[in-house]
Amino acid sequence: MRPSQSSARVIVRALHRMPTILSAACLAFVAHDAFAQLAPNQTQGFGNGRIVTFTYQQNFDCVDEPTLDLDFNGIPAQSDPNEMQTPICQVVTETRRDPAGGDLKHTAHLYVLVPMFGSDTHPEDAMDCPAEKRPGELCGVDLGNALISIFGFVPEAWKKTPSVHKQCPDPNNPVPGTCTMHASSVDLSVLLAGTAIAGGGSIANPPTTPIFVPTPNHSHVVDNSRVNAGAIWWEVRPVLVMDQSDWPAADGSSGITSSRMMDAAEAAGRAVEVGSNFFLFFSSTMSGMRHAMH
Repeated sequence: MRPSQSSARVIVRALHRMPTILSAACLAFVAHDAFAQLAPNQTQGFGNGRIVTFTYQQNFDCVDEPTLDLDFNGIPAQSDPNEMQTPICQVVTETRRDPAGGDLKHTAHLYVLVPMFGSDTHPEDAMDCPAEKRPGELCGVDLGNALISIFGFVPEAWKKTPSVHKQCPDPNNPVPGTCTMHASSVDLSVLLAGTAIAGGGSIANPPTTPIFVPTPNHSHVVDNSRVNAGAIWWEVRPVLVMDQSDWPAADGSSGITSSRMMDAAEAAGRAVEVGSNFFLFFSSTMSGMRHAMH
């Protein structure tokens, strides 16, 4: 099933209402201490106002279904072998079942916070192209120019050197556009469908081809009931954070560090949550660290 494509217009309107002046943050030493004990297959997240640790036990999956057409070539997946040859991790599009075959209604949610604020108008600051980019992937200066034409700036999400702390890329392999056991690119075609472009025109609606970009810089939140969980499949639910004041600090002392705080930001129009066909497989363990403000 494919939800409404009005998300893009909501996002762009919200972005233009939000302040874009970034404040400097001296978080390097905090991040170093926080990440010192992470294994190569681990990242951190937040839940119930605390830091949690995720341990990934197999690779990601981006689910396709027989009647979907994720590459928009007019051929359902069930009759399109080419659609099976490369993962298409598509924001907004949701499937009926998770990779284990379970009903999506019962699948755990991983809220992926994406920093959509910013003020950088230098296209060269966008994430560089990987050594082996996928065909048609937007990256480097081309990505920077595309983002500026849509949002008016390069969001922190796709800066190769973001000015805010993020949990992915993971500290053991801090390569922009990557994270342990994650996909290294995502498709924004459905999310951005119909969005106006500076200078005239708009992005195709309905989409006619995927819009692949590097996996954005991001952090994570899980529901309070899932802070301690065995290895299971989680649906990635991107949460586009528009206001820097909501962005979580490395130590969890401020910003969105629980699903309750995330819901409040969404209700106030400072964040937008969407689904995806992207799933990750990991366990979650809560630390003992908690801040009184939460």
